[in-house]
Amino acid sequence: MDNLRFKALEIELSRKPNNFKTAEKVSGYYGELTFSKTVMREYLPHEAYKLVNHAIDQGDQIDRKTADQVASSMKAWAIEKGATHYTHWFHPLTGSTAEKHDAFVDPLDDGKAIESFHGNQLVQQEPDASSFPSGGLRNTFEARGYTAWDPSSPAFILDATLCIPTIFIAYTGEALDYKTPLMKALSTVDSAATRVCNYFDEDVKSVSATLGWEQEYFLVDNALFRARPDLVLTGRTVFGHASAKDQQLSDHYFGRINERVMNFMQEFEYESHRLGIPVKTRHNEVAPNQFECAPVYEEANISVDHNQLIMHLMVRIAKHHNLTVLLHEKPFSKLNGSGKHNNWSLKTNKEQNLFSPGKTKEDNLRFLTFLVNTIKAVHDYGGLLRGHIASAGNDLRLGANEAPPAIISVFIGQKLTAMLDELEKGNNWIDPGSDEQNINIPKIPEILTDNTDRNRTSPFAFTGNKFEFRAVGSSESCSKPMIALNTIMAKQLNEFADKVDKKLDEGTDKNQAVMEVVKETITESKAVRFEGNSYSEEWVREAEKRGLPNIPSTPAALKTILSKEAVDLFEKTGVLNKKELEARFAIKIEKYIKKIQIEGRVIGDLAINHIIPIAVRYQNTLLENVKGLQEVLDQKTFTGLSKNQVQTIKDISGHIQEIKDNVTAMTEERKIANKMEDHEKMAFAYNEKVIPYFSSIRYHIDKLELLIDDELWPLPKYRELLFLK
Repeated sequence: MDNLRFKALEIELSRKPNNFKTAEKVSGYYGELTFSKTVMREYLPHEAYKLVNHAIDQGDQIDRKTADQVASSMKAWAIEKGATHYTHWFHPLTGSTAEKHDAFVDPLDDGKAIESFHGNQLVQQEPDASSFPSGGLRNTFEARGYTAWDPSSPAFILDATLCIPTIFIAYTGEALDYKTPLMKALSTVDSAATRVCNYFDEDVKSVSATLGWEQEYFLVDNALFRARPDLVLTGRTVFGHASAKDQQLSDHYFGRINERVMNFMQEFEYESHRLGIPVKTRHNEVAPNQFECAPVYEEANISVDHNQLIMHLMVRIAKHHNLTVLLHEKPFSKLNGSGKHNNWSLKTNKEQNLFSPGKTKEDNLRFLTFLVNTIKAVHDYGGLLRGHIASAGNDLRLGANEAPPAIISVFIGQKLTAMLDELEKGNNWIDPGSDEQNINIPKIPEILTDNTDRNRTSPFAFTGNKFEFRAVGSSESCSKPMIALNTIMAKQLNEFADKVDKKLDEGTDKNQAVMEVVKETITESKAVRFEGNSYSEEWVREAEKRGLPNIPSTPAALKTILSKEAVDLFEKTGVLNKKELEARFAIKIEKYIKKIQIEGRVIGDLAINHIIPIAVRYQNTLLENVKGLQEVLDQKTFTGLSKNQVQTIKDISGHIQEIKDNVTAMTEERKIANKMEDHEKMAFAYNEKVIPYFSSIRYHIDKLELLIDDELWPLPKYRELLFLK
């Protein structure tokens, strides 16, 4: 029992559960660690409160005098809550979050100290910009960068530290983060959507994008996690034969939640609610040990911040329960991977959801307008959307009969499809609203059905009053797809409005002008609409006929970021300039290369230094046994009894040789790739020349797992990892 795997199992079995319980009502502590508008009203002078609220609602700048008042109030509130430090909390181009803590305390000349926090410390800080990924925007010797307060996202207290959401820009002004372009994208879609809304209601003054994410994740026992170097270093299992039972019975999905997992979820939700994160849904997902949580919809900028916080909380709180959260898109081969569905919509300042069918013809014309413009935006920029969800982990998940394919298409359902088809032909309007369905079961009321069914194979599906972008990876920041989606929508809405305005200038009636452009848009975008099974091979062939891009790998998908169409789009909308796009491309390509490099090294190390020595040891045991049989048995009996053992020895030898040969070949291909100076070529070399060896090596190691004595096998197996006790 000196095996690391069995030590991990012993630790798991001796583990004492960490039960978390709270009898307090959620409403009693919800948002208590957030500097919300309610808290501001209590702590700020009335005039300062009005100015800050106006700045948040209208996008005006906050003057330094008001900033000093806000800082003083924030400090008083935070210290009352036990905070000792403050930090600017931002989203650098690593894809995670960053923070540098400073204490409130300031020493005095008499040996005493006071707590201080001023407006200039709230509004602006200067972190080192040379040590974060910049894609060439900053050199090592050019360290200056600035973080600047985002008052639209409430400050919060985490680990006794006041966290102030900020943007992060270079000394030269370029964005070094994901929040800056996200806020620009949200601003430009606000302007464009408001322009279109005014055709129907001149009282609409603003439009905000809303986001409701669904976060999928796996949980494994922490001791078993530590006994798997591949999980620790790459986030996924590079080896592992399928368990006899996994997800094939569909018994985990929406099943009763394990008590240990429930304790984790309750503590995690408690801390989330204290931070004002409106987590509402929790359930078991399809694969064993896979789960999901989801919040109530929020304004997109705040929702993105909350998702970043959620991932941090999950990882931290899981350790309280001797668990580890796996956010990788594909931690277990041949099991469902994890996504982060981005449910996106637009709403007016009058709380009207622009993707909800209305009760009047004018409301429905507005609904139709925004529906077809979204479809057209995705039609024109499907490749760009694919590029903004590209990652090494997501490549393992997309198109694997568990997640949408790498072809971006739009599902709207049979009823809406029929409506668009009829309108395109010039026929009468079809009401897109809901229906009551009488299912004729006693005591069961009539069911109100949505205007669409669900298509879980579609990467971009309309689900009644929102679009669900299902292809986003579980470990990724929601900023990336939200930047792309809101930018392409803004561009499309402005083009739509330009065409309508031209018709209005020519004297066309307003509703007629809108409908004429809607019909044109339906025709121009119909190729991207698909109602069938997006997992099927037939769809791949059909999509090719329609001219839709099919981009299965990250290196190819990332090239869309620097296409002429993408550069024109982002520059004309003011969201990102060409230099910033080139930087993001360089960072993502380099990240892809490094992830595959790490996986290759882990595969080589485990194969040569862990698996093969165990295989040889077991092979030698079998050889000794065969020799012993030969010494005590006659030849005929020996031949009969030793036949299976001799074959096993031969099989083990064959697999060992294949593993060695493939690891050697993989290493040589890595060396060739590493000598390339062009990172784009290097990424393609890793994708096309190195990655294929991963599955070859895995095949033979997984076969060895079935042949070698269970007590000798050095890694926790799938059957141990996937079923929590």
